[in-house]
Amino acid sequence: RGSLSSRSEAKSGRTDLIFLIRFRHCCLLRNQRCILAYLYDRLLRIRALRWEYGSVLPNTIQFHMSAEEVEWFNRYKKSLATYMRSVGGEEGLDLTQDIKPPKSLYIEVRCLRDYGEFEIDDGTTVLLKKNSQHFLPRWKCEQLIRQGILEHILL
Repeated sequence: RGSLSSRSEAKSGRTDLIFLIRFRHCCLLRNQRCILAYLYDRLLRIRALRWEYGSVLPNTIQFHMSAEEVEWFNRYKKSLATYMRSVGGEEGLDLTQDIKPPKSLYIEVRCLRDYGEFEIDDGTTVLLKKNSQHFLPRWKCEQLIRQGILEHILL
């Protein structure tokens, strides 16, 4: 039976159907809460992807996202970029740089492939050649570490 027919029958005097209608309504509300919780969890996971992978998602992850989720990710990415430009002076502040607080400001890194010249804030340039090791500022190296150009050498 459809919900309209049982509702109209209940109004006409069949009080035994009131329980069925209330039960169905409670089931619908429960399903709605479950779907909203699932969608909110996916939203939190998509937001975490921006912090983990940066502004460009790998194709393997984007393949499993709906068009609306990709659109939400792009809007979140733009919103975060606008906020980061608004704080931290002229250059802005990259909040995604240090997810965990650094133990030291300088780290020792090994170059995994030829990169070329790399300029540090004080104006000096370092030639990043394959298998060369350098002692560089952490915040300048983290992006190159994520890209696979440098490797952090742990002592």
